[in-house]
Amino acid sequence: MNYNRTILAGNLTRDPETRSVGDHTVTGFGLAVNEKRGGKESTLFIDCEAWNKTGETIAQYAGKGKPLLVEGRLKMDEWQDKDGNKRSKVKLVVDSFQFVGGRDDAGDRGGSPRPSRRAAPAMDHDEIPF
Repeated sequence: MNYNRTILAGNLTRDPETRSVGDHTVTGFGLAVNEKRGGKESTLFIDCEAWNKTGETIAQYAGKGKPLLVEGRLKMDEWQDKDGNKRSKVKLVVDSFQFVGGRDDAGDRGGSPRPSRRAAPAMDHDEIPF
């Protein structure tokens, strides 16, 4: 059995760029995903592409530095460079996404701020209804 699903949460490394491909559009952007292990932090940079309405929405409301959660499949791109050397790169083809972050993350990309979530009122242990 084979299965190719990936979920990443990180910050955009550049503003999304949308281009036409025939009757479709594709939006490319980079995602920086930070990881802490054993007191050391590392960053993984992943190129992403999102097609049609999915990509257009990301391009409209997200920009460099903004947090984004994406889900999709990994794809291997292969090509020859100008010197004839074989090159390859793994990228994420985004199927779905979720804007993450708070009200300040709506930023200057034209997105309307999401309502802030209020914390539930504190309850004493004796007040829990179950």
